[in-house]
Order: sequence, then structure tokens, then C-alpha cells
Amino acid sequence: PQQHFFLFGPRGTGKSTFLKVTYPDAYSIDLLQPDTLRRYQARPELLIEQVRGNPSASVIIVDEIQKVPELLDAVHKLIEEKSGQQFILTGSSARKLKRSGTDLLAGRALLKHMHPFLLNEGKGHVNFDAALESGLLPLVALAEDPVETLKTYVALYIREEVQYEGLVRNIGNFSRFLEAISFSHASLLNISNVARECEVERKVVENYISILEDILLATRLKVFSKRAQRAVVSHPKFYLFDVGVFKALRPKGPLDSPQEIDGAALEGLVYQHLRAWNSYQNNPYELFFWRSRGGVEVDFILYGEQGIHGIEVKNTARIRPGDLKPLIEFKKDYPMSKTVLLYRGEERLLRSGILCLPCDEFLSSLDPGKQLDDEL
Repeated sequence: PQQHFFLFGPRGTGKSTFLKVTYPDAYSIDLLQPDTLRRYQARPELLIEQVRGNPSASVIIVDEIQKVPELLDAVHKLIEEKSGQQFILTGSSARKLKRSGTDLLAGRALLKHMHPFLLNEGKGHVNFDAALESGLLPLVALAEDPVETLKTYVALYIREEVQYEGLVRNIGNFSRFLEAISFSHASLLNISNVARECEVERKVVENYISILEDILLATRLKVFSKRAQRAVVSHPKFYLFDVGVFKALRPKGPLDSPQEIDGAALEGLVYQHLRAWNSYQNNPYELFFWRSRGGVEVDFILYGEQGIHGIEVKNTARIRPGDLKPLIEFKKDYPMSKTVLLYRGEERLLRSGILCLPCDEFLSSLDPGKQLDDEL
């Protein structure tokens, strides 16, 4: 974009690298540097003096703006001066900005997001099977040892960064919560059950989930209920932002089914692709899931001016009649919808009016520059 914009995204998604390549001559301020952080915490107005002292700098980048929310007042003032300079502000958390009462420049800047790689973007660096194991965070996917890098990411960033930012008082409770919430990945979110598992109050778990959402590590997916023909559930589904992070957090033992874990991982991988693709398209669709009170569920519903798409994900190489039932039932209620089943086989099939696609093929071809119908 040519105008001012925020670029939000979890750590490790490549925000800084992208901006360095795209704006090599920008005047950059990195608040991850301790000495830089201390200077601006002490004197946020220093930014005004620096920008006025460098009128030839056409682009000003402030990395991790949430670390000094007061800088937004300085940026706002500079924008009002209409000096012709473009401001780009990155962040990996919106929590401090919310708590400080800032208004994200009162609409004077666009809001953009950066996500983990799409398979289409990571060609040559990561494939479908590797993505299911260690995820698609650029920091991890491009590492010499993705597994160890992922462990470090989870240990240092998710736990210690949360503690450093002062977002939780008891890091032990939060660590237990992270393990417990991993069982909810790609499932209906029952906060009371998670609270019992963690042995903490429900409101504590609600706060922890809000923290994960604010630091962009998790999202809740609402149920699709527009003009519902039957009763649907009220609980949302829960997803961690990257399948690798899910795999790293999810405890594994002799009582844990590999098929259950792999099924949740596959569904999560599809979700993070749909979410990123939709974001890069400027959100032409709202994303939902559909589940009747009788338990019939379609994993993803994309609803927008371009139509309704129902997408079901199956971690199986063979399609059985029961695998098609949820989409058939959804189409009864929404006959105008287009339905797709993604599975682990290798053939494109059309069964009962439902397009069945290899999941690997669908995800690898998902391109932010193309419409969804062009991908099918």
C-alpha cells in the first residue's frame, strides 16, 4: 500500500524481513533492541524530532509498536502535519495497544496481517508432509533444524514473552493451560472443561484465551447460523495459528491416538491456509463452521458476496459414503452452496454432486492472487 499501514502478525512470520526487502531505504526503528526500547520509553517525542530531522526519509518503519504504545500519539501528530512520509507500524500483539486506550490512529492507517507461509509461498522450502509436522512459520520452515527451532519458539516466545510482557502472573498455570488448550485445537471450545483440566477458575481460562488471541496465536471460529433451517450449536471452535505450534504443545502419550492428533493437525493446516488466503484477498469471505445440535458438522463455511462454500476435511485416503453426509445435509439447508471435500487421496472425484480434492493439491494451489472458484 502507498498509505500508512499497520502490519500485525505473530513473531516469526517474517514481517521485518518482508519490510527490509520491500523498503530497503526506509528509516527503521526496531523496538526489539533493548537500548532503542529504553530511549523511546523514556522520551516518545524523540520520534517526532528524528522524523523532522530526516525529511528525505520517505518511509518510516517502527517495528513492534506495541512495546511503546505512546509512540502512536507521536505518529498521529506527524501524520497530521502531512509531510508526505509514509508510516509503517508492525506489531505482534494488540493487547497493550488496547489496554492503553489507543485508537490505532483513528482509521488513518490500513490494517494488514501477515500469516505463516502458504504452501504456495514456501515452494522449495517446505512440502505438505513437512508442514503437517513442523508447520509453516518462516522462522521454522527456513531453519536448518525445524523441529528444534519450533521447540525453542514455543519455549522462549510463547511462554517467556508472555511472562516478560506481564500478561500473566502465574507462568506455571499458563503453561498448564497451553497444554490443556492444545486438546481443543480444531474442536468445539468448552471453557469449563479446560478450566477443570487446569484446576483454575473459568474466568482465568477466559483471560488466557483472550491473551492468545491478542498476541495473535489463536482464533475462535463462530458457527454459521444465517437463516438456519435447523438448530445449531452455540460454542465456537478453537484453532492455534500454526499447525507446528499445535504439534509442539500437544502432549503425546500411550493413550493418545496418532490418528486423532493428525486429524486435528490436517484440519488446522487447512484453516490457517483459508484464513491467510482470505486475509491477503482483503477478506471477501467471512469464515465459519457449521454444526447441528445432532452433531452433523461441516468444518469450514466461506460466506460472502461471491457465494457460499462448504469445505469438509477428512484425514483418510479413501472416501466412504458417511464422509459425504455432512456436506449433503448442509446442501439441503443451503442449496445454492458449493461443496468440497478435501481428503488424503490422489484423485479428483465428483461424488453425489460434491467435488472431492486431494488436500495437498488444493492447499498447494491456493494463491492469494486467485479467486476461490479458480482453485477448484
